[in-house]
Amino acid sequence: MTLETASLSLEGIGDGNFGRGLGIARGYIGDEETIAPMINRDLSLVEFFWRVLEEAIDSEQPLLERIKFMGILSTLFDEFFMIRVSGLKVKAERLMEVTPDGLTAAEQVTRIRERLLEMIDLQYKCYHNELLPALKTEEIRIASYSSLSSAERASLDDFFKQNIFPVLTPQAVDLSHPFPYISGLCLNIALTATPTLHKRSTRAMSPDRHEFFIRMKIPQFLPRLVPLKGEDSKFVWVEDLIASNIREIIPEADSAACHYFRITRDADIEVHESEAHDLLEAMEENLKLRRFGEVVRVEVSRSMPDSMRDLLITQLNLRNEDVYVVDGPINLGDLSSITKLNRPELKEKPFRVIRPEILANDRSFFDVIKEGDVLLHHPYMPYSIVTDLIAEAAEDPDVLAIKICLYRMGPESPIPPLLIKASEMGKQVTVLIEIKARFDEENNIEWAKKLERTGVHVIYGLPGLKTHAKTTLIVRREGDRLRRYVHAATGNYNPQTSAVYTDLGLLTVDEEICEDVTRLFNFITVYSRHRNYKKLLVAPENLRARMLELINREAEHARRGQPAAIIAKLNRLADAEIANALYDASKAGVKIDMIIRGICTLRPGVPGLSENIRVRSVVGRLLEHSRVYYFENGGDEEVFMGSADWMPRNLDRRVEVLSPITSEPIKRYLIDEYLDVYLRDNTKARLLNPNGRYERIERSRDEPLVNAQEELQRTFGPANL
Repeated sequence: MTLETASLSLEGIGDGNFGRGLGIARGYIGDEETIAPMINRDLSLVEFFWRVLEEAIDSEQPLLERIKFMGILSTLFDEFFMIRVSGLKVKAERLMEVTPDGLTAAEQVTRIRERLLEMIDLQYKCYHNELLPALKTEEIRIASYSSLSSAERASLDDFFKQNIFPVLTPQAVDLSHPFPYISGLCLNIALTATPTLHKRSTRAMSPDRHEFFIRMKIPQFLPRLVPLKGEDSKFVWVEDLIASNIREIIPEADSAACHYFRITRDADIEVHESEAHDLLEAMEENLKLRRFGEVVRVEVSRSMPDSMRDLLITQLNLRNEDVYVVDGPINLGDLSSITKLNRPELKEKPFRVIRPEILANDRSFFDVIKEGDVLLHHPYMPYSIVTDLIAEAAEDPDVLAIKICLYRMGPESPIPPLLIKASEMGKQVTVLIEIKARFDEENNIEWAKKLERTGVHVIYGLPGLKTHAKTTLIVRREGDRLRRYVHAATGNYNPQTSAVYTDLGLLTVDEEICEDVTRLFNFITVYSRHRNYKKLLVAPENLRARMLELINREAEHARRGQPAAIIAKLNRLADAEIANALYDASKAGVKIDMIIRGICTLRPGVPGLSENIRVRSVVGRLLEHSRVYYFENGGDEEVFMGSADWMPRNLDRRVEVLSPITSEPIKRYLIDEYLDVYLRDNTKARLLNPNGRYERIERSRDEPLVNAQEELQRTFGPANL
């Protein structure tokens, strides 16, 4: 197979038509004649990046929303190199086996680079030709230092002397000063200068005085966009300000000689849990090692001379293909600070966040949940519902125990303090904190220590497994019996991300679900393995087997001429066994619709293989995060929701939970309204083609627009439906 790339048309840039309707470049992930059964996992992820970029270049989007997506894209690039590309580079060196789509690791790295170069080129053309002029029109200016008035320069120079100059440390490289350590994801200035040496220096008398390479780190605590004094919508890039004042630091230097670079380091440092006596200590050591991971990418400004670029390549032990030349400010993610400006007319209208009437009065959560299962839908319902439930449990004298799984909770989360309060009030509080949650390890470790110091029973996870389940169990004394309450969710216990993630939560007193959750916590705390869960689907115990059983059951229904359909809304599908089962179901006649945010390695619409499968992706202002699985089951419909995607890691290497929906009103809502509106979306949805490309859904001129996220805000029902 060869990677085919369509020609890139840039004629629309600058004329107001750039984005929607533009023939954006697309690359095939396999020849149409020799198509592999599976799409490459990482190239599929790159296709998700394309969909994010499409949101940034869409001229119909509000201006600051476009800038927000531009920042999201840069963050995605960083994480992709830190985790996926770094791993592929290691595999390429070891000549490891090919992937199911027939590509070696080296071939994947090459194709990834080709696709990313297209995207970066388009990203910066959009920045220069669309976003900067649009910002200027709205009187938001990112100016060059040289374009400022003398009074503006004087003001910025004073800011430089007071706030920037004292924290800068230039480092020369020569025979006595080796090339310095470079921090990952930090912007650096690189320049050459010929220092004036002291008259008594023996080097000063030498006729062959030479230039020194100088590197200067720009600390991350400095504002990347420096506002002009007295103005809140005119900025200069901090590196421009520093370069323009470079002679204050190095008198022999020249601002035109300043160039910029930024490196990305491998962050996928493995923890050998079997050899670790203390997992918490091992993770803390892991975080230290991550700072010194191998360099996997260097971004350099286009102005950088070849000789300087070659020096970086040599000193950082890189190859030419690891260099990404940027025609503009490095890391447009820092542009996102502009989105904090108070310019509501340049943003999407805020979503209405409504607390359902059933939970809006002073009734006890426990009384409400006893009356029937409650479905929570965030961010359309406030996440304070969840924190209020935990707060009530902490203060209720009849609550005896609280058990909770925390994967990502945020540094300012109100939940850990509530758990501390519950412990101080004499309740038995058990908290599973996943300290292996990537990029949240440091924050989670800090919370774990605080909880432990106050007497909370803290579990750090299971050896070899991450605990990704989002589950709470509350045990309450009611009369002469103990009643259990469960919150099972698709999203993390993180009030910050809950404002921008779409997630579902289920509150229930279903006795079999509560018993299963009790078994789950026993599994987590004492490694007590159970396979006989009554209702829950739990990884790694029974989730894979049950999912395969449910898919195969639909195939059997189809063969018998009975109603058979599957609808799955999830974040990622990259499990070959699940994909093959879906292919078999498709061949049996099962109609399969999937709403997948990111990676999908399954090829839909291939004759004789998957012609009954449709895959769509919805990328909008909110991050789609909920997982819901529907099986028609011959008319006896079943619905599950929870934390698990169809990925090997979720099915085999994580503790995950999917809960069945037993409430008929909630089931009908999820089938008839929730899933249905995603399948009708013709605004933010794209369909996956057999060649691995995503295309916007074509709609007729008089077809009404459907935006699933906006529609759900208008139509979601009361919490108890």
